[in-house]
Amino acid sequence: MTGPTHAAPDLRYLTAAFYLFVDLPDCAQFKAPLQALCEAQQVKGLVLLAPEGINSTIAGPAEGVHTVLAWLRSQAPFAALQHKESWSDKAPFRRMRVRIKKEIVTMGVPGLRPASQAGRYVSAQDWNALIADPDVVLVDTRNDYEVELGSFTGAINPGIQSFAQLPNWLQAQGLLDPAKPRKVAMFCTGGIRCEKSTALLRAQGLLEVYHLEGGILKYLETVAPESSRWQGECFVFDERVSVAHGVQTGSHQLCRCCRQPLPSGALESDQFELGVSCPRCFCLTSEMQKNSARERQRQWERAKAKASVRHLSDFASEQIDCDKALGHG
Repeated sequence: MTGPTHAAPDLRYLTAAFYLFVDLPDCAQFKAPLQALCEAQQVKGLVLLAPEGINSTIAGPAEGVHTVLAWLRSQAPFAALQHKESWSDKAPFRRMRVRIKKEIVTMGVPGLRPASQAGRYVSAQDWNALIADPDVVLVDTRNDYEVELGSFTGAINPGIQSFAQLPNWLQAQGLLDPAKPRKVAMFCTGGIRCEKSTALLRAQGLLEVYHLEGGILKYLETVAPESSRWQGECFVFDERVSVAHGVQTGSHQLCRCCRQPLPSGALESDQFELGVSCPRCFCLTSEMQKNSARERQRQWERAKAKASVRHLSDFASEQIDCDKALGHG
């Protein structure tokens, strides 16, 4: 677990991110008490519960967040729960939701049990030595737009648009064939996707399967730039957009329509309009949806000009109309 951190005087909101693969056939029993506890502690965010475990990001007053974490660890299935902390001067979420799902990260392969089938953890300190082995097949399990921003030297990009497409790619590459034994190392942003990916490989009979413990974020936090095999920046699913070594905020911007990082040259493209579209999503939304997005952008600018008491992050976090057309709704 990343130990509790101390906030600067102007940072009032603690964010805790965590996941745990654990057999949880009775996951629904935790929904109501967890929702009630979070609301009582003024904690907001999203918790996903599924038969394979828990996945969440929550934020609020430090005491409230730590109370929720302590309650979770007092429940036998979550005793081993680890979390990562960060601080903000704005509330990252406006509501609290606890949802029951089929999977805490969607792959669409029934019968997987990552809690017992996942590959071997490799620490950030030992990762370089593993991936320097010429016999190791290194696979980036993230989506194509994430890989665009950066990856490990020598990693294979599956070119997928969603995690659910990874099994078919692995099958096409012959990586699910135990008759062709090979060492496979996988990685993702924080660990959850590569943990499930290695479980798929091991379920198919592959024995030498590894994944980066704590994901890319732990590697960038731990490994010095001069020793690093990471090139570029790492996309993150928050207002920072990307991070570099030392987990410092990176240089990339986000398209507020498709929620993906702006591709190279986007700001000079005729298809880029602030808050409305970028070259990735321009052809995926109608003019009516673009007009709706323009109105949302005008609201943002008015609030900014008037220093509205409503946080600007509220507008950024809302799903605008064109999001629905792209499957984010």
